[in-house]
Amino acid sequence: MTNATAERPLHSVSVAGIVVREDGRVLVIQRADNGAWEPPGGILERNERPEEGVRREVAEETGVTVEVERLTGVYKNLTLGVIALVFRCRPVGGEERLSDESTDVRWLTPEEVEQSMKEVFSVRVADALDAAAPHVRSHDGERLIAAA
Repeated sequence: MTNATAERPLHSVSVAGIVVREDGRVLVIQRADNGAWEPPGGILERNERPEEGVRREVAEETGVTVEVERLTGVYKNLTLGVIALVFRCRPVGGEERLSDESTDVRWLTPEEVEQSMKEVFSVRVADALDAAAPHVRSHDGERLIAAA
Protein backbone atom coordinates (compact mmCIF):
# COMPACT_ATOMS: atom_id res chain seq x y z
CA MET A 1 0.00 0.00 0.00
CA THR A 2 1.39 3.37 -1.00
CA ASN A 3 1.49 6.32 1.36
CA ALA A 4 -1.26 8.08 -0.64
CA THR A 5 -3.51 5.00 -0.34
CA ALA A 6 -2.89 4.71 3.40
CA GLU A 7 -3.84 8.35 3.96
CA ARG A 8 -6.99 8.30 1.82
CA PRO A 9 -10.07 8.60 4.04
CA LEU A 10 -12.48 5.69 3.98
CA HIS A 11 -16.17 6.40 3.57
CA SER A 12 -19.22 4.23 3.26
CA VAL A 13 -22.24 5.17 1.16
CA SER A 14 -25.74 4.23 2.24
CA VAL A 15 -29.16 4.83 0.75
CA ALA A 16 -32.56 5.26 2.38
CA GLY A 17 -36.09 5.58 1.11
CA ILE A 18 -38.66 7.96 2.55
CA VAL A 19 -41.74 6.13 1.28
CA VAL A 20 -44.80 8.37 1.37
CA ARG A 21 -48.36 7.16 0.82
CA GLU A 22 -51.07 9.36 -0.70
CA ASP A 23 -52.44 9.99 2.81
CA GLY A 24 -49.06 11.45 3.87
CA ARG A 25 -48.02 8.56 6.12
CA VAL A 26 -44.38 7.46 5.96
CA LEU A 27 -43.04 3.89 5.98
CA VAL A 28 -40.63 3.19 8.87
CA ILE A 29 -39.00 0.19 10.47
CA GLN A 30 -37.96 -0.65 13.98
CA ARG A 31 -34.42 -1.93 13.61
CA ALA A 32 -33.72 -5.42 14.93
CA ASP A 33 -30.18 -4.55 16.08
CA ASN A 34 -30.91 -1.51 18.27
CA GLY A 35 -34.71 -1.06 18.44
CA ALA A 36 -34.55 2.41 16.86
CA TRP A 37 -37.20 3.67 14.44
CA GLU A 38 -35.72 4.68 11.07
CA PRO A 39 -36.56 4.92 7.39
CA PRO A 40 -35.63 1.70 5.57
CA GLY A 41 -32.18 1.71 4.02
CA GLY A 42 -28.68 0.34 4.07
CA ILE A 43 -25.28 0.17 2.44
CA LEU A 44 -25.12 0.77 -1.30
CA GLU A 45 -23.40 -2.12 -3.06
CA ARG A 46 -20.34 -1.29 -5.19
CA ASN A 47 -21.93 -2.26 -8.52
CA GLU A 48 -25.34 -0.73 -7.75
CA ARG A 49 -26.92 2.56 -8.83
CA PRO A 50 -28.32 4.58 -5.91
CA GLU A 51 -31.94 4.25 -7.09
CA GLU A 52 -31.53 0.47 -7.44
CA GLY A 53 -30.10 0.29 -3.93
CA VAL A 54 -33.06 2.19 -2.48
CA ARG A 55 -35.56 -0.11 -4.16
CA ARG A 56 -33.64 -3.18 -2.96
CA GLU A 57 -33.23 -2.00 0.63
CA VAL A 58 -36.87 -0.94 1.05
CA ALA A 59 -38.13 -4.24 -0.38
CA GLU A 60 -35.71 -6.33 1.74
CA GLU A 61 -36.57 -4.58 5.00
CA THR A 62 -40.31 -3.98 4.55
CA GLY A 63 -41.72 -6.08 1.70
CA VAL A 64 -42.93 -2.88 -0.02
CA THR A 65 -41.87 -2.16 -3.61
CA VAL A 66 -41.32 1.48 -4.51
CA GLU A 67 -40.81 3.91 -7.31
CA VAL A 68 -38.02 6.38 -6.60
CA GLU A 69 -39.19 9.96 -7.17
CA ARG A 70 -36.23 12.21 -6.30
CA LEU A 71 -33.12 12.77 -4.20
CA THR A 72 -34.11 14.76 -1.12
CA GLY A 73 -30.91 14.89 0.90
CA VAL A 74 -27.28 13.99 1.44
CA TYR A 75 -26.26 13.36 5.06
CA LYS A 76 -22.80 12.70 6.45
CA ASN A 77 -22.16 11.04 9.77
CA LEU A 78 -18.87 12.73 10.70
CA THR A 79 -18.21 10.18 13.44
CA LEU A 80 -18.49 7.03 11.28
CA GLY A 81 -17.70 8.46 7.83
CA VAL A 82 -21.02 7.30 6.38
CA ILE A 83 -22.62 9.33 3.61
CA ALA A 84 -26.35 8.67 3.19
CA LEU A 85 -28.25 9.47 0.01
CA VAL A 86 -31.94 9.79 0.84
CA PHE A 87 -34.70 9.54 -1.76
CA ARG A 88 -38.42 10.24 -1.64
CA CYS A 89 -40.33 7.23 -2.93
CA ARG A 90 -43.90 6.15 -3.43
CA PRO A 91 -45.24 2.65 -2.81
CA VAL A 92 -46.25 0.72 -5.93
CA GLY A 93 -46.74 -2.82 -4.62
CA GLY A 94 -45.81 -5.48 -2.13
CA GLU A 95 -47.09 -5.94 1.38
CA GLU A 96 -45.59 -4.92 4.71
CA ARG A 97 -43.64 -7.71 6.40
CA LEU A 98 -40.83 -8.12 8.89
CA SER A 99 -37.28 -9.10 7.99
CA ASP A 100 -34.05 -10.07 9.73
CA GLU A 101 -33.34 -6.34 9.98
CA SER A 102 -36.76 -5.14 11.20
CA THR A 103 -38.90 -6.12 14.18
CA ASP A 104 -41.77 -3.82 13.21
CA VAL A 105 -42.94 -2.02 10.07
CA ARG A 106 -45.41 0.87 10.32
CA TRP A 107 -46.88 3.81 8.43
CA LEU A 108 -46.48 6.88 10.67
CA THR A 109 -47.69 10.44 10.37
CA PRO A 110 -44.98 13.12 10.15
CA GLU A 111 -45.79 14.05 13.79
CA GLU A 112 -45.35 10.43 14.92
CA VAL A 113 -42.05 10.28 13.02
CA GLU A 114 -40.77 13.33 14.88
CA GLN A 115 -41.75 11.77 18.23
CA SER A 116 -40.38 8.30 17.44
CA MET A 117 -37.04 8.94 15.73
CA LYS A 118 -33.72 10.48 16.63
CA GLU A 119 -33.25 13.93 15.14
CA VAL A 120 -30.76 12.70 12.53
CA PHE A 121 -33.43 10.43 11.04
CA SER A 122 -36.59 12.49 11.56
CA VAL A 123 -34.97 15.41 9.70
CA ARG A 124 -34.57 13.14 6.67
CA VAL A 125 -38.32 12.58 6.63
CA ALA A 126 -39.01 16.30 7.06
CA ASP A 127 -36.58 17.10 4.24
CA ALA A 128 -38.26 14.54 1.95
CA LEU A 129 -41.67 16.08 2.64
CA ASP A 130 -40.25 19.52 1.79
CA ALA A 131 -40.51 20.46 -1.89
CA ALA A 132 -37.22 22.40 -1.77
CA ALA A 133 -33.99 21.32 -3.46
CA PRO A 134 -32.05 18.47 -1.83
CA HIS A 135 -30.71 19.25 1.63
CA VAL A 136 -27.09 18.65 2.63
CA ARG A 137 -26.49 18.07 6.34
CA SER A 138 -23.84 16.71 8.69
CA HIS A 139 -24.31 15.02 12.05
CA ASP A 140 -22.44 13.12 14.74
CA GLY A 141 -24.77 10.12 14.80
CA GLU A 142 -27.10 11.74 17.32
CA ARG A 143 -27.46 15.44 16.55
CA LEU A 144 -27.23 17.67 13.51
CA ILE A 145 -24.13 19.85 13.24
CA ALA A 146 -24.76 23.40 12.06
CA ALA A 147 -23.16 24.43 8.80
CA ALA A 148 -20.01 26.51 9.18
